[in-house]
Amino acid sequence: MKQKKKIIVAITGASGSIYAKVLLDKLSKLGDQVAEVGVVMSDNAKDVWKFELGNEDYRKYPFTFYNKNDFMAPFASGSARFETMIVCPCSMGTLGRIAQGTSSDLTTRAADVILKERRKLILVARETPLSAIHLQNMQVVTQAGGIVCPASPSFYSLPKTFEELAATVIDRVLSLCDLYVDSYAWGEQE
Repeated sequence: MKQKKKIIVAITGASGSIYAKVLLDKLSKLGDQVAEVGVVMSDNAKDVWKFELGNEDYRKYPFTFYNKNDFMAPFASGSARFETMIVCPCSMGTLGRIAQGTSSDLTTRAADVILKERRKLILVARETPLSAIHLQNMQVVTQAGGIVCPASPSFYSLPKTFEELAATVIDRVLSLCDLYVDSYAWGEQE
């Protein structure tokens, strides 16, 4: 039997709160695979969530939320054994700070810990177009062992709602975390 995972979710102020919402929705239903979820949100993330989704429902999830500057959070240290971190959506500023090893808040400290411990870091990048600086930072993170998974939805599952469209990205992210979600897979349609 597989051991349940301990996962960190960081939500930045990039546009794309729907991705964070769908991620939290799906994680809340994976209790048989997930032992613990620790969440950190930037102030901008809370503002963008409220603007884009029209609510503050992030407060309703059954996860432990940590202050953006709480360096006493368990996942600020590798000894806490959180094996996966998802930054969703990931702003280019956050990606740049992670690429440079600048641990100025809990999100960037946790990402630094995940990388140094050779664990799984997934950045759901949300920006367009990309500058040479963005691409260089993505390359640095990838070479350090992170995974850049752009928030580029797919359409071959014929999504009907914004949430279904966002799920095409989030299902891929959860699959990268070695979590099983029942989702559309190319070539496996009935």
